[in-house]
Amino acid sequence: MSGPVLSVVIPVHQEQAVVAITLGAVSDALRALGEPYEIIVVDDGSTDHTFEHCVQFRRQDPQVRVLGLSRRYGKEAALVAGMARASGAAVITLDGDMQHPPSKIGEFVQCWRAGAQVVHGVKIDRYFEGFFHRLAARAFNWVLSRAAGFDMVGSSDFKLFDRAVADTLVNRFPEHHRFHRGLSIWVGYKQASVPFKVGERPAGHSRWRVADLVNYGWNTLTAYSSLPLQLVPLLGLLMLAVSFVLGLEALASRIQGGAVSGFATLEVTILFTGSMIMIGLGILGQYLARMYDEVKQRPLFLVGREVGFAENVNRHYE
Repeated sequence: MSGPVLSVVIPVHQEQAVVAITLGAVSDALRALGEPYEIIVVDDGSTDHTFEHCVQFRRQDPQVRVLGLSRRYGKEAALVAGMARASGAAVITLDGDMQHPPSKIGEFVQCWRAGAQVVHGVKIDRYFEGFFHRLAARAFNWVLSRAAGFDMVGSSDFKLFDRAVADTLVNRFPEHHRFHRGLSIWVGYKQASVPFKVGERPAGHSRWRVADLVNYGWNTLTAYSSLPLQLVPLLGLLMLAVSFVLGLEALASRIQGGAVSGFATLEVTILFTGSMIMIGLGILGQYLARMYDEVKQRPLFLVGREVGFAENVNRHYE
């Protein structure tokens, strides 16, 4: 067939310290396979020299293509941007910080050659990460597993997609609030898994904090699952139960001839009820905000500059 057999999509943001190392390792791994390939780096609005470092690496490997988004749209949008421009019979996605080992690409391709249409990279070791980061990651995957009905423990964005599946993910899912890991399971098809140990960053540092992971987890959960909406009636039942208990207490005090405790009980009840109402409204508001974003139908991303593609017009970056 004409064109590349393998396309590797690497979303990056502020990775000038490590991106050349990653590209070198990916390029070596692909050359060892002996298949025609391309490497698409998607710069998600970096303000450092990440884009320029990627362009410079093209001197070592002209199969590298660089896509610079007009601003930061987020990793999910960057993945779609890269997959939309990929032309290989199989599309591989991995992070640009070397925590997804490029040496595993060969195993992904073997699974694909054996008939798998989606190959998942599954984390089996996070030994170097902090305790609270590991705990938050496990809690995130556990909650999503229960909400989505799929086992997402150890899930990652290190994946391989057959051409048909990649086209489906890009063209058939118009939503803006996407979850790459979840959608890759939801689509079905024949799937396989490749375990890997999470590597340490050879340079630079991760900008993810526990608070970022919690925020990402909540946004992902509300974008991918309706589970939080199901909590609203549960909160109502909890309020009803508390009100029933307080009512029995007041009735018992009245029957026994005691004074019904008024102000403190009333104050606590009002505060509790108000809190539950506000939580319920907040959950509903999250879903309304997402509906509002979808209704506007704005582009998922805009490309600011590109190098190495056939239609490239930014020749001054070569």
